[in-house]
Amino acid sequence: MKYEELRRPYPHLPSRYAYTACQDAAARAKSFLKRKEKGLTNREYPEVRRLSVWLDDHLWKPNDLTIEVTTHRGWIAVELEPHKHFWSYVNGGWKISSEARVRLDRRERRLVVYLVFIRYVEEYEPRGFVTVDVNENNVAALIDGNVHLFETGFRDLVLGYYYRRKRIQEKYGANSRSARKVMRKLKERKKKQDIKWKLASLIVRTAEERKCAIVLERLGKNPARGMINHIKDEQLRHRIYQASFRGVQTAIEEKAREHGVPILYVNPRNTSKICPLHGAKMVYSNGSRVGKCTVGGKLWHRDVAACTNLLLKALRGDGSNAPSPARLAVDGSPPARGSTAAHEPTPIAREAWARWKRARFLRVCVNEAKTAPVFEYCEAKAIQLYVFTVF
Repeated sequence: MKYEELRRPYPHLPSRYAYTACQDAAARAKSFLKRKEKGLTNREYPEVRRLSVWLDDHLWKPNDLTIEVTTHRGWIAVELEPHKHFWSYVNGGWKISSEARVRLDRRERRLVVYLVFIRYVEEYEPRGFVTVDVNENNVAALIDGNVHLFETGFRDLVLGYYYRRKRIQEKYGANSRSARKVMRKLKERKKKQDIKWKLASLIVRTAEERKCAIVLERLGKNPARGMINHIKDEQLRHRIYQASFRGVQTAIEEKAREHGVPILYVNPRNTSKICPLHGAKMVYSNGSRVGKCTVGGKLWHRDVAACTNLLLKALRGDGSNAPSPARLAVDGSPPARGSTAAHEPTPIAREAWARWKRARFLRVCVNEAKTAPVFEYCEAKAIQLYVFTVF
């Protein structure tokens, strides 16, 4: 019915445009209904904010640096100006799919082409695990038996923009046009997205090099909402709610799918409150991040205990507390640290692994002769799925 309705006013256009428009609308409606069932949207109908045209293999043909698009005037060749990441995909073994989208940018007088790349991969057989524990101001990762603490700086970033927005509202008014105009120029979201994707690329590439699977906590739809139920401090509530617990995991999931690295989810309950060796409760005093086991008296850093417990739950297979052979390696030799020494992670400042102006990622290399990790800088290859063309 919709196909015939679209064909009548545009008989001069190829019929596949009406067909793909119906497919696009059906896909959007189906996605909207699923989100509405899960309570992720409050709108009555879906909205299309940016118009684009969905092209299938009957409407376009890719060539070397041009594409051919069928129109009411026949086939038209459009020259492309590929983005630099286009070559990263082509040289990385990816192939252009049979589907694409185009959008007309009237302001810049150009046609933006969104390409989809596909690649056939072999089955990934993990040899170990890289556990990741996401916190408010850092992300802890257990790599080759050592816990590395990547500082994200989300706490200072959120507080800085919190006070900046507060001063803007006091100066111009809470809902004034001037305040909204000034706050549109703030880059909090862009900076947080930059940190998330660089950190996700680092973790996924490190796991891929070691042929390891990534272990993440099984968080809910909005984990911050449960954390702030009993907190009355307005500033602390805002800080926790903007800490991007789920956002960091989402970035890691996207990068893992891109590189074919499997992800295992485990139950995060009491991972930082239980001693990994004795399974007993740990006591933290005066807000310290170092806890003491109530049975063995061993000192554990909170992030080290969390990453180790996540590894043990992954080895058990289902994240339960059932008895299993998953234990830490114990050989009876003198330990590297004394019985009263805390297992401290290796902190890595954000300036050491990420920069705002230039994308870089940190490749972690562990030297067998040293306990401290060696860090090496390499150029990052952020992935973008679009190519620009100017006419």
